[in-house]
Amino acid sequence: MPTGVHLRDARQQLFDAAERVLLRDGPNGLTGRAVTDEAGCAKGVLHRHFTDFDAFLTDLVLDRAGQLEHQASALRESAGTGTVADNLTSALIVSFGPVPVAIIPLITFRDELRARLRQAMPGGGIAILAQATQAISAYLADERGLGRIATDADIDSLTLSLVGGGHLLFTDRDTGPPTTAAVHKFVTAVVADAVQRRPS
Repeated sequence: MPTGVHLRDARQQLFDAAERVLLRDGPNGLTGRAVTDEAGCAKGVLHRHFTDFDAFLTDLVLDRAGQLEHQASALRESAGTGTVADNLTSALIVSFGPVPVAIIPLITFRDELRARLRQAMPGGGIAILAQATQAISAYLADERGLGRIATDADIDSLTLSLVGGGHLLFTDRDTGPPTTAAVHKFVTAVVADAVQRRPS
């Protein structure tokens, strides 16, 4: 491996390389050597920017979780527009895209990574799932406030059903992600009662 490769934004290039390795080889294939090989740089580049590999993974997860913040804002801004089921369907498809779905087992497999994520952010031990949970809960609360779902709707239970069930829908990587129609059918079933009972 060349040692003199100049990485203009080394951290981001290493993150992008790790993402490619994770999607291609899964959590077990994600090693420091695999990341630097994928990035085309010397192994020492990673250790110049991060104290150890778990520190690198922690920052990778936090970076990718942070990208979901934009989608969370977009979801909240959609409150009162379109349909509740359509908005939630779009949110689940983004929240459980290929990269988030690949990161979740990575967190599950690495105890040290979970510990560091918990230190870094509230609920961080299940980063990505925590992001999706917060975004959907806030959106449902907004829709309840707008009268588009029932005032007595149990936001916590709806959120748990949507996030937990949504995650299961997207985890079968052999057959690929579910269709938009399949996600919409699932979302509609979860929220149907709360939407039907909304004030007229």
